[in-house]
Amino acid sequence: MSFVSRHTAFYLVILAALASLVFTFAFSIWWLAPALVFGALTALGVRDLTQTRHTIRRNYPVIGNLRYLFEFIRPEIRQYFLEEDSAELPFSRSDRSLVYQRAKRTIDKRPFGTQENVYGDGYEWINHSMSPTKPKDSDFRITVGGPACTQPYSLSVFNISAMSFGALSANAVMAMNKGAALGNFAHDTGEGGISRYHEMHGGDLIWNIGSGYFGCRDEKGRFSEELFARRATHPNVKMIEIKLSQGAKPGHGGILPASKVTPEIAEARGIPVWRECDSPSRHGAFDTPIELLEFVQKLRELSGGKPVGFKLCIGHPWEWFAIAKAMLKTGITPDFIVVDGAEGGTGAAPIEFVNHVGTPLREGLRLVHSTLVGIGLREQIKLGASGKIISAFDMARTMALGADWCNSARGFMFAVGCIQAQACHTDKCPTGVTTQDPGRQKGLVVGDKAQRVANYHGNTLKALAELLAAAGVEHPGDLRPHHIVRRISASRVSVLSALFPDLAKGELLEGKYSQTIFRVTWPMAQAESFAPLYSLSAALSGLGGPPHEDSGPTVVPASSPRANASPEAGTNSAAPA
Repeated sequence: MSFVSRHTAFYLVILAALASLVFTFAFSIWWLAPALVFGALTALGVRDLTQTRHTIRRNYPVIGNLRYLFEFIRPEIRQYFLEEDSAELPFSRSDRSLVYQRAKRTIDKRPFGTQENVYGDGYEWINHSMSPTKPKDSDFRITVGGPACTQPYSLSVFNISAMSFGALSANAVMAMNKGAALGNFAHDTGEGGISRYHEMHGGDLIWNIGSGYFGCRDEKGRFSEELFARRATHPNVKMIEIKLSQGAKPGHGGILPASKVTPEIAEARGIPVWRECDSPSRHGAFDTPIELLEFVQKLRELSGGKPVGFKLCIGHPWEWFAIAKAMLKTGITPDFIVVDGAEGGTGAAPIEFVNHVGTPLREGLRLVHSTLVGIGLREQIKLGASGKIISAFDMARTMALGADWCNSARGFMFAVGCIQAQACHTDKCPTGVTTQDPGRQKGLVVGDKAQRVANYHGNTLKALAELLAAAGVEHPGDLRPHHIVRRISASRVSVLSALFPDLAKGELLEGKYSQTIFRVTWPMAQAESFAPLYSLSAALSGLGGPPHEDSGPTVVPASSPRANASPEAGTNSAAPA
């Protein structure tokens, strides 16, 4: 009986096919159409019974295919009919709508009050002033370039984050770059190199250089000074960014399949056409913190004195501290550092990396900012931040935590038409943003979307100016953690300065560690290696671990058994205590 019930749909299809065929010969040729339809469904049922890959189809021929149909259209059904406006998957409908409205210059106001739960845990707001300032020019800019930089760059505080040609379509790259030119802000190339599409409309570029050294690599994949200098001195290249890691998949490399190495991508990346290309998980041009800074200095010289820095997602805190100590030891400092949060997501990655690897932006940014303050170098080094930044409030909160400027990737993807279909890795993006299919790309009209990119940038900065004026400050650089308030529970709120306390300028140089993260892990770091001097468990147990607050850093000799001890797993938190 169970067999009959499971196969009922299949049997009915067979009967309908036979009946339609009989009626075709007996009554009218018009019955041929349903005969063909039911005949095709009969063939599908036979295939379902004989295939071995899908149990549902094998047990429920014909009708079992509905399960896969519903699964296929589930994201669209959920997005258009079931999703709440505030549900973040990963961006809420409210967030996406805000970008669309500002990009199209339609009404971005909302009547009848907030839809946010102002008493829910995690709700945040900015305190307003009873003496607001008058909004001035919203074209907020900073100058990037330290003491060793001879070509400092006037950078907008809101720019396009790193996305490569190849991950983005040619039309999307052109629209973003033209929009950057129209709006006078910068466009990060992503680690895929500078393509012809990045240069076509004259937008300012931040050249992102990853471990594959695309655009500046020799035949063996090693960094080439000659090729780098040739590209870096191009007038459109304003800054050079070394990618140490990215929030979407920190510590993870990748392989570009041969089928994706088209002539255009090969040209941009400087690799052979239709040949598999490896992007390692680590750099080959340096191995230690000191060598990293020497590489920064070399790139600055080869580029003719342009600002050079690096981008990272914070992992083990002692590795970041090792870079900080290398700055003190060598006297070499980057012109800027971009902190990418683990919530970043334009790079496709394994689920475990997407969900559980890397430090989120707020904790990572605050750690980097506090460290630079503690070693007295914060004023020399500009800080950028990226990771799920969409609105003016996102920018205000991020800059209050220490960022000098913000980058957005998915925000500008929305501006050029992305609908969050989450089909980026399939080459079937319905809006032509993340596909190399020429037919799909045609749907993205460069001129129209370029103007939307510029509109989104400009209108977001105008909103930021109004927000700052209400808070009583004139420039985003004046924001501090005490301006932002977070609800901790139904009966408790806290300013961010209490959750992320400041370090005193030069505090770490004096051997004072007012926060646990520094007291425990700062002494573990060494300028000569990313490896810790001793294990975290030793530091926590006091076995040659953290010094007392009134003593200087403990140095463990390399010959000590502790020197080669591995750090404990699961110690990725960088949140100051």
